[in-house]
Amino acid sequence: MDLSYSIMYKQGVTNVAADALSRYPTTDTVFAVSETTPVWLDRLVAGYSEDSQASQLLQELVLSNGTTNNYSLHNGVIKYKGRICVGNNQLAQQHILQAMHSSGIGGHSGVQATYSRIKQLFAWPKMKLSIQQYVKACPVCQKARIEHVKTPGLLDPLPVPNQPWTVISLDFIEGLAARYNTILVVIDKFTKYGHFLPLAHPFTALQVAQLYLSNIYKLHGLPPTIISDRDRIFTSTVWQELFKLTDTQLAMSFHIILKRMAKLKSLTSVWRYS
Repeated sequence: MDLSYSIMYKQGVTNVAADALSRYPTTDTVFAVSETTPVWLDRLVAGYSEDSQASQLLQELVLSNGTTNNYSLHNGVIKYKGRICVGNNQLAQQHILQAMHSSGIGGHSGVQATYSRIKQLFAWPKMKLSIQQYVKACPVCQKARIEHVKTPGLLDPLPVPNQPWTVISLDFIEGLAARYNTILVVIDKFTKYGHFLPLAHPFTALQVAQLYLSNIYKLHGLPPTIISDRDRIFTSTVWQELFKLTDTQLAMSFHIILKRMAKLKSLTSVWRYS
């Protein structure tokens, strides 16, 4: 390789790193693996003998080499579809309910949250009924206020447009220390291209509409859908009439709906109406 080098000898005392790597161990290394078994798991296995159904199932698993009808046997523990089978052991069920509901891990969650958490790890007959009875009798849960609403569904995101400048979003950047202390931001949802138009307080909805027509409409026209927040400029009468004349839909956020409904009654009634 056309390199200029020379080989020099070093004694083993001075060449510690290379000498240590080049030597083989003189003694065999013994590796030990430690495994711990929880106390409650031993008590659960011992409780199988007091449960007639669990004892019969345990005998069937032993005769069938550890697998039968979604049940399996692992180190003396019966599992149903990979979950630990508790059986009719009432004491073990109470300990599990206390750990998964009343402890810091459970946080006194509701019936559905506690059931989903326990179902991932354990299985026993009429599990959901026992969880409902336990949560109903929990003194902490009885003192807390529970929201009697349906379980929320999946989020409904905004649809992705098929072409540029068919769906745009409008928003304001305010509080700037300059002559034009406000910027109207117009973003195309398809290409993420944006226009930034300066404004100065105070301004009206008509001025904002005129600014849009003078800078955006002449380049891209008026899109079928405009997404805005709860700003009163976008929900004013001028904008509503402008959208009707141009056949454009104003897609307001959910905050607008709450704000309008709050005028009817209190915030509690808003959630009831919605």
